[in-house]
Formats: sequence, structure tokens, C-alpha cells
Amino acid sequence: MDAPRAVVIGCGIGGLTAAVALHRSGWRVTVLERAGSLEPVGAGIGLAPNAQRALDVVGIGDEIRSLAAWQGEGGMRSPDGRRLSRTDSAAAAARFGGPLVLVHRAALIDRLAAALPASAIRTHCPSYLVDPGVAGGRRAMIRTTDRTIEADLVIGADGIRSAVRGALFPDHPGPSYAGFTTWRVVVPAPPELFAPHETWGRGALWGTQPLKDGRIYAYAAATAPAGERAPDEQAELLRRFGDWHAPVPEIIAAARPEGVLRNDVHQMTEPLPAFHRGRTVLVGDSAHAMAPTLGQGGNQAIEDGIVLAHHVAPGGDLGAGLAGYTADRLPRTTAIVRKAARISGLMRLTSAPAVAARNLMMSTLSRLGPGLVLRTFDGIADWRPPQHTYAARTKHASAGTRPASLEEGRDVRR
Repeated sequence: MDAPRAVVIGCGIGGLTAAVALHRSGWRVTVLERAGSLEPVGAGIGLAPNAQRALDVVGIGDEIRSLAAWQGEGGMRSPDGRRLSRTDSAAAAARFGGPLVLVHRAALIDRLAAALPASAIRTHCPSYLVDPGVAGGRRAMIRTTDRTIEADLVIGADGIRSAVRGALFPDHPGPSYAGFTTWRVVVPAPPELFAPHETWGRGALWGTQPLKDGRIYAYAAATAPAGERAPDEQAELLRRFGDWHAPVPEIIAAARPEGVLRNDVHQMTEPLPAFHRGRTVLVGDSAHAMAPTLGQGGNQAIEDGIVLAHHVAPGGDLGAGLAGYTADRLPRTTAIVRKAARISGLMRLTSAPAVAARNLMMSTLSRLGPGLVLRTFDGIADWRPPQHTYAARTKHASAGTRPASLEEGRDVRR
């Protein structure tokens, strides 16, 4: 009970990663979740090598890697099935130090939650930041429906529409609509399945990715007015993508209407002035909502949680630690948010000449070499956490030695 207390508001990927990392470093952690369960919003998530190395710090990276399903070749296609580019899982793993791992969000949430004491997570618990606190002075204050909680540290992990962010930075405009909407489904794999791929059309995109359990995670995006919804989203997918190459129509047909998730995309291309104020700090979409076109939203939230715990060790200078967290994370995530926005601009092209030029560029880059395509993720997927991994620390502690050189110990800030 003498350990400092951290309260996490929000039980998504970033909040849980921060909670696990803080718990392992000696904090007494409580996670407050408004919903009645930890059932995640969403379907699949791609965990790139940067996020896997971050999860190594808390000892679950290898378990996540064991769920990898993609082997062999993938790439990009046009709606008629013509191949625009090729990617290879072995080349990606060699360049970035590991494969892309596609998992269901529920699998990741379950594994993170299992790394916390059962009493640490409180569901059915709406909470509000009353006072962010002043580092070195008064504690932060959170109000729930039945009590007021004091905390040495508060982590705002309450998503794109973060109330914590609004309380810390009321003058910031927050996320803006990115100009397109997305759909996500998880279905049984069809009998004839192409390799993993993305298909880019005119102002629209489709992605098909296998999961280890034999199902398919598919996602789609299209330009649309903000807030637009269809009475039947499965029928809307058929209208937009039903004449695209196989197995796109088959996957849509296999979906249950109630299993089609649709969400507009919002992004924060105008960065916050900082990711912290007083004793309160932001992680994940609360801090840097981004378009999904680089597949890095959840990956960056995982990085946030690990880097935060690295900077705020119990007994240290909390103010300096939170300033260090902002210094590490704000430039990196701002660059990734803006890069994702630029790529989404290519997806949103609708004129025939612009789409033809885009497709020609992609085909040319692919013919010149897969490394040119993978270069998009240089400085992103090759990131390493600023501390030794949990697994490495445990191994060498048991052997009574200290590694002379450990790649995971380098602080790579890009």
C-alpha cells in the first residue's frame, strides 16, 4: 500500500499497456472503464515489430508473435485483381526484425488484462478528471459515480473523444474528420483465398488479412460525408465493393449484418502542445489520433504505455519524467500522424488520371525492388523500446550476468 498510485481512465490497448508496464515497475494501478466489460471495439489489429518489441518489455511479446499467420507473399491490387505491388513477409521480417502479426483485438486485450491483478480493473465505472494535480504538489483527483479518488499519476486513455484531453487542453481543436469512413469484419476464411492484400480503387480501399484461428479479418475504407450511415452496412459494402476481385464479394457475403462495424476516421494533424499537464498524461488516441493507413494507431498506443513507465519510475522526479515522456513521444507520433494523413490522401483520390498515376507509381516502385515499398515503414517498424525487455532482464538476472550488448536497450527515438 506504500506504492504510489496510478489511475488509468480507459481500458483500451494503450491504457492497458500503460497499466501493465506501470504495475511491473512498482506502481499500484487502478484501471477505470466506463463500459460493462472489456469487450474491445473493433475487430483485428496488425502488430508491427515496433509494438511487439514494446510488448517484450512486459513479457508478452513472444506470446503475441506465436499468433502470426502471414507467411509468403502479399501485396497491393487494383479492383479488377491486377497486381500493383508485391510484399514478402520474409523481406519485411528481415528489414524490421520481425513479422507483422494480425490478431483479434479481443486476444490482445485478454492477454494484457491477464497481466494485471484481477482487482485492478473496474468496469461499469465512468470517471472524470476533477484536478490534474501539480507535480511535486497536490495529487490529481478523479471523480467516479460513487467516490473521489486521489492519485499520484493519472493516465488519460479515453480515446479519440477524450474528456481528459479536453480538460488538460481546452483550447485545442481536437481531432478533425479525415474525409473517409471505414468498415471492419471478421469472417470464416472462404475456400479460395488470395494471399494477404490491400486493393486500392477510386476513393476506396479493401484489405484482407488471415488470422491464426482460420478466420479472415477484412477492412474497407471509402470517402463519404461525416456521419453518413446505411440502414444495412453489409448491403452498403456489397454496393461499393461487390464487383471487386475475389475473394472480396465472398467475404462480404460471409459477414453477418450485425457483425459489420463502421466508424468515421478522425485524426489530430495539429499536435497537442504537450502530452501531459501536472500529474496527468495522455496515451494512444487521446494524445495522437491518426488515420489507419499506416496501421500504427494501436502500435503507437502500445509504445506510449511502455515509454511512459520507463520515464516515471516510483520514487523519481515525476515532473521530469512526464516531460521526458512528452519529449520522446510527441515528435515521433506527430510525424506518424502526418505521414498517415498523406497516405490517406492517396487513397482518397477519385479522378481517373490521378488514380492511374498513383497505381503506376506503386507498380514502378514494386518492380524496382520490395525494399522501396517497405521503406515507407523505416523509422516506424524498426523502433526499439528505451529499456531492456522484461524477458532479457529476467534471463540475465537468473544467470547473474548483465548483457554486454542488448539491442532492446537502445533508445531509438525517430
